Parts: sequence; C-alpha cells; structure tokens
Amino acid sequence: MVSVSIIGGTGYTGSELLRLLANHSKIEAIEHITSRKESGNSILKIHPHLKSMGYDNLCFEDIDLDKIDSDVVFCATPHGASMNIVPKLHEKGIKVIDLSGDYRFEDISMYEEWYNLKHTGKLNAVYGLPELHRELIKKADLIANPGCFPTGAILSIAPLVEKGIIEERVIFDSKTGVSGAGVEPSQTTHYPNVNENIKPYKITNHRHTPEIEKELNKLVEVSNKPVKVSFTPHLAPFTRGILTTAHTYLKENSLDITQAEIVEIYTKFYKKEHFVRVYDEEMVSLTGVRGSNFCDIAGFEIDRNGRLVMVSAIDNLVKGASGQAIQNMNIILGFDEKEGINYCGLKP
Repeated sequence: MVSVSIIGGTGYTGSELLRLLANHSKIEAIEHITSRKESGNSILKIHPHLKSMGYDNLCFEDIDLDKIDSDVVFCATPHGASMNIVPKLHEKGIKVIDLSGDYRFEDISMYEEWYNLKHTGKLNAVYGLPELHRELIKKADLIANPGCFPTGAILSIAPLVEKGIIEERVIFDSKTGVSGAGVEPSQTTHYPNVNENIKPYKITNHRHTPEIEKELNKLVEVSNKPVKVSFTPHLAPFTRGILTTAHTYLKENSLDITQAEIVEIYTKFYKKEHFVRVYDEEMVSLTGVRGSNFCDIAGFEIDRNGRLVMVSAIDNLVKGASGQAIQNMNIILGFDEKEGINYCGLKP
C-alpha cells in the first residue's frame, strides 16, 4: 500500500486523478492535495461529484513542500510552475509524476523556445509513454507525463516509423474537446464561441509539435531520414477527447503493401499493450474511449497517391493526462499496470 499527494488539485487533471485513484486498491491514502486559493476548503467544493468516494473529509492545503513525505506525488501544476516544485520533492527521494511540459524535453533549449519560459529545474526525467518506454519507466523516479496531443499522435504512427516504410514527412490533424484548455474560462472556451463551431489554432506553431517529433525520431533507425512533423489542432464543440488523423506517404519501395499488412504491423507492434486497441474494420470514436485510458487506432487506408491515413482516439483527460499518469505510477511501483484505470469507454 502506498500514500499519494497531488500538487495542484483544483483543475481537471486533479479531478481525474482523484476519480481514478478512488478505485485503486493499492492506495492507502491521499495524504495531501494542494491549492493556495482553496486552502482549508473541502475538495467537494470544487469536485462535488466525488462525494461518497472516500474524500468527504479531505481538504485542500497550502502546505510547505518540506512537509510532504508521500510515496508518490503527482504534480498537476501549470507549465513553468513544476520546475520550481519537482526538484524539492525529488531531493527527498519521492517518486514524482509531472503532468506539465516542464520535463518532457531532454534539450532545455527546445523547451525554452517553444514554451517561451526559462527553465531552472533541469533533472533527468523519463518520458512517460509506456508503450514506447516501459523499461525505462520501471527504473525511474521522475516521470514526465506526455502531452495529450502527442499521446494520440505518437501512438497513431509509431509502428510505421519503426518499420521504416514511410516518407519522412508526417502530418497530424487533431480535433480536441474544450476541457483541453483547462478549467479557467476564457473567450476562446465561452459556450457561444465554441458551440456549433470548429476552430483551428496555432496552425503551424503549436508547442506539442517538437514533442511529437523528438519522440518519433527515437524510433528512426540511423539509416533512415529523421521524421519531420507538421501538426494542426482544432478546438471542437465537445467536452472530452482528441481525434487525430495522421497522414503520411509510403516509400517508393513500399507502395505495394496492402491495408491488411499495415493492420498486421500495428497488431504486432501493440500485441502486448492492453491500452492500445487496433481496429481493422470499425472506425474509432470519441465515445468509445471517453472516460477510459484506451487509445483506439483505425483507418489504415491507402489512396491512389500512396497516402496512408490512420485515425486515433483518446480521452485527453485520461490517456492524455491523469490515467496515463496512474499507468506510469503502476509501472514504477511494480503494480498491475491496469490497476485503477481498467475501464472501457462511456458509449453512448
């Protein structure tokens, strides 16, 4: 049994961590959940849906980091804040899973360029995408939880990059629900501006682009050209989920490959991955993964120009954030990887 604390518990990721951990058989207690603004208030003030889930006496705290001594700490703070928190916890020997972008880049200059922030807390973290880095995660004490867009994008194309049968250019087009913008309302997320509308944003310079690219390039053999990623997100009028369409082109010597052979590549690559489901006939849907830690992948169609199209679906708050964070915790602590997060999607 282990104790857990959550730094930054008022947002959607904090809420989902609490929801999922409530059914985790190995969690002895949520020792601390922090919030400066809500310090002293019951968590049910912000998360009333968690009533009767074992948290009725749990309150937000504005606590000194020196007083936190849990086995695992989830850091669910904004980009730029984690780098000032994580090192203090790491020094105490606490296993930390950071849900921000602060530790996702081995190259600090890349982080500073795309996040427009000065990085002050460099530590060696493992990028927490279990399907690609499980063995490293097992040995880690600091996990950089992947971004939501990168999770769906990377998993949708990784088998082909490793196989070396596609050209170097890959294009990702993603539709995301409004919860991806966080709990604080804005003009962008205001209901009249989102409802019955779809809006592309940061169409060529979204900061998740280099995260996708650098992870895919870890799969590229030395003899192959590095992958070049183009990524455009769209805000869509639904609450949860990311639907990503991946476009790429087959290499000249792979143009005779069939759809069935592509499906077989994916099936083999993800054979042992419980949380990746490959569909060879049905198309994926956001309702199929809503509330779950699954990434569903389908499509695999090739057009007359050799363009290959895959589609992935994830819940941005679960596999794209809190569920994957718990999956990482399960791995580093040697628990069953499915513990606490083995739910199917809420369809319809």
